[in-house]
Amino acid sequence: MKQIDFTSGNIFKQLFFFSTPIMAANLLQVSYQFVDSLWVGNLLGAIALGAVSIASTVILTVLSFILGINNAALTILSQQRENQSKNGLKSFLNAFVVLLTGLSILMGAAGYLYAEPMLRLLNTPAEMIPDAATYLQINFIGILFLLGYNFISTVLRSLGDSKTPLLFVLAAVLLNIVLDPILISTFDLGIRGAALATVISQGLAFVLGVLYTLRQKVVPFSIPALPKKEEVLLILKLGIPAGLQMTVIYAGITAIMTVVNSFGGDAAAGFGAAQRLDSLITLPAMALGTAVNSMAGQNIAGSHWNRVRQIAFYGALYNFIMMLLIAVLVFVLARSAITLFIEEEEAVQFGTSYLKIVAFFYPFIGLNFILNGVVRASGAMYQVLILNILSFWVLRYPLTYLCSAFWGENGIALGMGISFVISSLFSFGYYWFGKWQQIDLFASR
Repeated sequence: MKQIDFTSGNIFKQLFFFSTPIMAANLLQVSYQFVDSLWVGNLLGAIALGAVSIASTVILTVLSFILGINNAALTILSQQRENQSKNGLKSFLNAFVVLLTGLSILMGAAGYLYAEPMLRLLNTPAEMIPDAATYLQINFIGILFLLGYNFISTVLRSLGDSKTPLLFVLAAVLLNIVLDPILISTFDLGIRGAALATVISQGLAFVLGVLYTLRQKVVPFSIPALPKKEEVLLILKLGIPAGLQMTVIYAGITAIMTVVNSFGGDAAAGFGAAQRLDSLITLPAMALGTAVNSMAGQNIAGSHWNRVRQIAFYGALYNFIMMLLIAVLVFVLARSAITLFIEEEEAVQFGTSYLKIVAFFYPFIGLNFILNGVVRASGAMYQVLILNILSFWVLRYPLTYLCSAFWGENGIALGMGISFVISSLFSFGYYWFGKWQQIDLFASR
């Protein structure tokens, strides 16, 4: 693989071709639980489907923390790549491998042992706990595969390759689609079959990633050794707040659900369907955020500040064009999209109204991903964590509560949309006036 140098060339073209495979990979990533839910619902019934849905919430929270840590890896490795420090890149890769392996063992053991207590904390119905616990425990046994192939994908993206990780995930999803009905029904493994299909598929993605990086010798991996103290401290310094950024987002969404639930079951069902679509709609903006993180990281390491500003500008422009087009589609197809998930008329009306109101605020939430991606590339992880706390706990939750108090059900979408606009202004304020450009991650080295 030829490593891509983002410090020269057409920025908009690079951004398009680099971010598109990331968007596709993100879409495939979320499809794991969707495929499992589809087969489980049809082959095992409603209780089993509910069990998988609840267990998937826990898995997605874990995945969000993993993706947060990978943002730290993306920042460190993209800067090391531009510094042309092969030894530095190799040394940090070793440190990440050792720490992430240890983390996967700890998370796997804790998740396996405490699966049932976690489900009880989520008020899981008693009849769903056995299936949900089984599904969770098997997934936690295979957590190394999930963490491993996500990390390999991050490493390749930090070097400018976003196409190869897409192939790993595509192979895994296709295998999952085939294995699900075979293990669930043919081998009569039930919920265990669904979980095993997911773990085996993620294992395939991990093995393909390892084989590719070793055979192509594109990444200077080495036999794991005890990492240096300063490397561990830097990874923890960036990794912990980066992981918490995603946790704050999920916790904020849970808090907003309490406002929605106060309007009754139809509102909760409609909002739930809309949120499933939201998670897909925002994937392109998230992929752009990842792309600008890697591109800006290389340029920050080389002190190409004018080019960093251009990356931010073109990223924001691309985001507005793309998210406005998506907003128009969502506005037109809102009702049809909601009815893919629910049929109850009042719930459909709420979900449709919510999407139509919030649709044209999507470019602003996308702007958050772009600007936060650029400043994150400098290593400003705590600052981005604070911006996320402001976005969800100072703005989104209170504004949703206040607007719903004044305008009823429609106030939920309005409060969310207004919070997108104001939080993007906070992000722009830090991007423009903050001291993130003065951060030197490797000064001690």
